[in-house]
Amino acid sequence: MTHTDIAIIGGGLVGASMACALAPLISRYGLDVTVIEPSPVQHGQPQSSFDDRSSAIAYGSRRCFESLGVWKGMQEKACPITSIHVSQRGYLGVTRLSCRDTHTEALGYVIGNRWMGHVLHQRLAELPISWRCPASVQRIVPEKEGHCLTLDDGSTLNAALTVMADGGRSGLKGQLGIRDDVTPYEQYALIANVTLSTPHQGVAYERFTSEGPIALLPLQGRRMALVWTQSLEGLTRTRALSDAGFLEQLQRCFGDRVGRFVEVGQRMDYPLALRQAREQTRPYLAMLGNAAHTLHPVAGQGFNLALRGVQDLTREIQQALEQDEAIGSASVMGRFDARRQQDRDQIIRFSDGLVRLFGVEHPLLAHARGLGLIGMNLFSPARRLLTRRAMGL
Repeated sequence: MTHTDIAIIGGGLVGASMACALAPLISRYGLDVTVIEPSPVQHGQPQSSFDDRSSAIAYGSRRCFESLGVWKGMQEKACPITSIHVSQRGYLGVTRLSCRDTHTEALGYVIGNRWMGHVLHQRLAELPISWRCPASVQRIVPEKEGHCLTLDDGSTLNAALTVMADGGRSGLKGQLGIRDDVTPYEQYALIANVTLSTPHQGVAYERFTSEGPIALLPLQGRRMALVWTQSLEGLTRTRALSDAGFLEQLQRCFGDRVGRFVEVGQRMDYPLALRQAREQTRPYLAMLGNAAHTLHPVAGQGFNLALRGVQDLTREIQQALEQDEAIGSASVMGRFDARRQQDRDQIIRFSDGLVRLFGVEHPLLAHARGLGLIGMNLFSPARRLLTRRAMGL
């Protein structure tokens, strides 16, 4: 049996960010950190486990990446979001959020997941971190002061603190008796990159329709990342369309605000649900990212919420080391959970509330929503508050 201070299950975006965040503590306290990742890792090359989707990185998350020493690399392929345009199809009313209101160069950025993973793993290659990959955890058993992890090659690893950042699909939570509360939205997210006929000027769009929101996020060049929420019936029809038919339907649903859609890349889709682990910490165990909670993409806050979890967990580990506490003790994990609860609950209520507010089809309510968008656009304090929320500040 091998011992490690911290075992991070999952070397994806969240797990890799957590490992990078521990760098100062590894240097100062000699922490032994092990990352367990099922996909082969070749440092210096994009990892196969990172897909071609993009993520909206709030300005607050940029600060996090700066503290991890990876922002300079990420910035090479980051497209700034200078403003956000919010509207609803078929009704008057628009809210525009602008970086001018916050005196920053951007509200956030859009970066490809594959590039983010590449930059994070370049940083990890510089750190004295133990890698177990390709490898996966087959069994997790609580012990007196940690967990025993059994890997697929039969080896075992004793961890003083286990951080689950594996997306929650491995079944490990089930082995520990930790259940998820799941609320299906009866919607699907269709993901694709599209090319425009005109420059997007760094504007992101959130357009609410009767089937769900359509989000367009600016990418480098004239490309935008599309997240199109649809019902199962609508998705079935859309799947059957040719690229030309798909672009035509998207144009009808979204309108001409961004010019013409002239090209679409590979299309993917997945079901949407609000999912929360009933226990997000236990003694010697912490969950981050989708292992802890999965949100509707309407507000683009899922990964940003996970990064704030990374920062808070790192702070609690540092405090424990400074006070000579066991890094995974019940008191340390309790402080971490309490630190995260308010932020987590607020973001979940905000995202879920948007889905439900704009998901009710009634003319009077739609007009009221339109008036709300107009009021938000005109009332500067409310607009700035919403802007700062979108920025993760």
